[in-house]
Amino acid sequence: MRNRIVATGAATLAMALGLTACSGDSDSGDSKTIKLVAADYGDKASNASKVYWNEVKKEFEQANKGYKVDVQVINWNEIDKSVKNMIQAGNEPDLLQTGGYADKVADDLLYKADEVLSRETRDNLIPSFAKAGEVDGTEYGIPWVSSSRVMFYNKAVFKKAGVKTPPKTWDELAAAAKKIKDKKAADTPYALPLGPEETQGESMMWELGNGGGYTDADGKYTLDSAKNVETFDWLKTNLVKPGLTYPNPASTDRKTAFADFAAGKVGMLNGHPSLIQMAKDGKVDYGVVPIPGKTGPLNSTLGVADWMMAFKDGGAEKAGVKKFLDFTYSKKMLKFDEMYNLMPVTKDALKQMTDSGKHKDLEPFFQVLPNAKFYPLGDTSWDVVSAEMKKTGGKAVSDDPKQVLGDLQKKAESAAADAK
Repeated sequence: MRNRIVATGAATLAMALGLTACSGDSDSGDSKTIKLVAADYGDKASNASKVYWNEVKKEFEQANKGYKVDVQVINWNEIDKSVKNMIQAGNEPDLLQTGGYADKVADDLLYKADEVLSRETRDNLIPSFAKAGEVDGTEYGIPWVSSSRVMFYNKAVFKKAGVKTPPKTWDELAAAAKKIKDKKAADTPYALPLGPEETQGESMMWELGNGGGYTDADGKYTLDSAKNVETFDWLKTNLVKPGLTYPNPASTDRKTAFADFAAGKVGMLNGHPSLIQMAKDGKVDYGVVPIPGKTGPLNSTLGVADWMMAFKDGGAEKAGVKKFLDFTYSKKMLKFDEMYNLMPVTKDALKQMTDSGKHKDLEPFFQVLPNAKFYPLGDTSWDVVSAEMKKTGGKAVSDDPKQVLGDLQKKAESAAADAK
């Protein structure tokens, strides 16, 4: 997933940690210290992911005498860079929890899932997500959390602006945004975050609304298709130029957009389940609807899964890695899902969440997930392509969309060729 939620941290500190935290017995394969690198899903100190992982560490070490867990949590903007440096330095972690796995498979760095998960744990994974972790029919990526996307809107802002019903089409969205601006009902009528945190997510949601996307039926990249160019041209002409969104979407991250919505400063935006609690904390009276498309609501929204993976050369004994994963997936998944209001990837956590009656707010997300479209996760070039999109994709709403997307297409084709 992307996805991909909210993250903080200094790049220099993250880089320093990335180069040092995994040093030592990386080639021995018999250490009882399990080194875990994980992405930070939190947006404040109280819900930082290190709070969760430190609890897992404590409980696992108490239940498995002799084992130690070395936890390092890195913000989403820096984790890919930090892990790349670790790998180049030969300091792979034993376990990595982040947004993509296929490039590691291409470099033959990962254990197969059945090598580090018990049969009971594998059977507990929701099949569709386990399937999404496969490359050429073999599962390497172990699903961690999932989410789907809907459009959030601020009911008070809509009322003040005189917007009676949530938009179902792009034109209706632009008209609602104009009313919000004219009535000064919110600082940002529509939040369009195309910054480096998750350019690929916001882009794909809009492209799906015009029948576009990242690949064709054969799995070939189509980043600069006519439909995708048309989509970004519409955004540039109808939202960016009229001042109905941020002045520079290419430098605006999702973290900022979510925080602004939770502060009552945004009229509308696309979001995932973690925004629910943020909105509640900010006392925002919000609603959710399917994401508007060019001619009507999206039939297929964006679905995102984040991943756990185990490195063959991380240093810890494989039996210890397996113990840790089985412990985490059998005892601690519900805690993480509820901490961030994300959808589970294990059958038991899903049953607990649906049976408890505490998660009615997730029902709209569960409803759209079956038809969700995912990134081309099993393509071993995807992580490279995604990284390039994060760097420059947002410029498609300020510069020439055809040129920006065309440059990305060339890089994608090159990355795909290199991955073969």
